[in-house]
Amino acid sequence: MIGRYNNTQRLNITLSNPIVEELNTFVDELGTKKSHLIEEALTYYFDMLDEKLASKRLKELEEGKVKTVPAKDVWKELGL
Repeated sequence: MIGRYNNTQRLNITLSNPIVEELNTFVDELGTKKSHLIEEALTYYFDMLDEKLASKRLKELEEGKVKTVPAKDVWKELGL
C-alpha cells in the first residue's frame, strides 16, 4: 500500500526481536517489503479495532448510557 498513496510518511519504530524475526520470516516467505506487510497488518488491526469500538458503542446504546438523535432533529438543527 505504500506507493499506492501520494502522501506517505517514514517512521522509525522499535520492535522486539521476536516480532522482527517473525516479520522477516513472513517477508521472505511472501516476497514482499517490510513496510508493505506492516501497513497491511496495521490496516487489518485498525479494522478489528473499529469493530470493537462499534460493539462498545452498541452496548452503550443498549444499556441506555447514550442516546441517539433522530435524523429530523439533526436536519432541523442544520436548517436542512
